[in-house]
Amino acid sequence: MIDVVPFSRLGRFENDWLTARYHFSFAGYHDPQRMGFGPLRVWNDDRIKPSGGFAMHPHRDMEIITYIRQGALTHEDSLGNRGRIGAGEVQVMSAGSGIVHAERNEGDSDVTLFQIWVTPGSTDLPPRWEQAQVSAADHPDEFVTLVSGRGDRGLRINQDAELLACALSKGASVRHELGSGRRAYLVAPFGKLIIQGRTVEARDGVAIEGVPAIDIQATEASEIVLLDLP
Repeated sequence: MIDVVPFSRLGRFENDWLTARYHFSFAGYHDPQRMGFGPLRVWNDDRIKPSGGFAMHPHRDMEIITYIRQGALTHEDSLGNRGRIGAGEVQVMSAGSGIVHAERNEGDSDVTLFQIWVTPGSTDLPPRWEQAQVSAADHPDEFVTLVSGRGDRGLRINQDAELLACALSKGASVRHELGSGRRAYLVAPFGKLIIQGRTVEARDGVAIEGVPAIDIQATEASEIVLLDLP
């Protein structure tokens, strides 16, 4: 099964500093047919203008992954962490038993990002935060692990899931093997793809399950962000 949701059909929100597209029900956007995909609960495609951002707000029992595509975002939380995450970097915040944090664009250009929420395998764990520079462009035409709860590669999350990225050259192909009973959700931040015979445009959402492997071809230079899920 492959389900392609065009970017134009995603949920929408916009104010004076935020333009957001929601792959699944979130905040004031509700679609009972799109409440998540396995343990994937949120995949938001955000653009934050300079001086904009989210003030201090709480989370609990959620694995929150932030992947910056352009610009830089400042993070601050109730654990005393403060950091600046830039383009090509990934951040994980395991909310666990509870954390309060803020995210703000303190630069002079827009920040674009994916924020991905995954329900944890265990609840009420100690909260934590970490980030890393992991560039798919350093290993073209192959998947690079960004975040994983399945081994010692990438930043850790508390779930049997793995977030991968691939910088795919025009005309190149890549395959991702799915284990038995597993599924995947993927988005191309830019480019154009053929996936299992289906055309996928930039920033469309693609849900795949019931196949042993995913074959992806780029019809133009593209990037892929893929979440492998139970």
